[in-house]
Amino acid sequence: MRILGIDPGLRRTGFGVIEKRGAALGYLASGVIRIPDGELAPRLRTIHEGITEVIDTWKPDLASVEIVFVNINPQATLALGQARGAAVAALAIRDLPVHEYTALQVKQSVVGYGRAGKEQVQAMVRRLLQLPGDPSADAADALACAICHAHASALSGQLGAAGILTRTSRSGARSRGGRLRGR
Repeated sequence: MRILGIDPGLRRTGFGVIEKRGAALGYLASGVIRIPDGELAPRLRTIHEGITEVIDTWKPDLASVEIVFVNINPQATLALGQARGAAVAALAIRDLPVHEYTALQVKQSVVGYGRAGKEQVQAMVRRLLQLPGDPSADAADALACAICHAHASALSGQLGAAGILTRTSRSGARSRGGRLRGR
């Protein structure tokens, strides 16, 4: 299974592609889509086109995207949400399933501590994927998002095999990305 992780941003959008074979994780690619300053619409187009190019090149089976958190500056939060929307739109147009995780979930999954710093995330990504050096902060966050989904899907599979977790509840609600959704 190929997983594309995305760390959305309006200046830099990180991406990372990993492959999961059984319990083993392998690194395929990572990088940063650099967005030039200027008007918002062309910047969003750059994100969309960049993610589309990554999809076309690496042909992932699904994507994992970090959820935007609300910060002190509402304008910055809205702008970041638009960057995330451009990335998710590129995934949706290519019919890729999208799984969403908070930064806290990603850090907890990769580092074991939800308040870990960027350097800790970079170091653990390097170790988990056996990379020769630390990836850039944005690429590391995207790879961490992909690793988080690999861990979550493995746990979900183990719980399902044990009869503890089912995809559809008795009420008809379905689980998607760790969240229960109604019909």
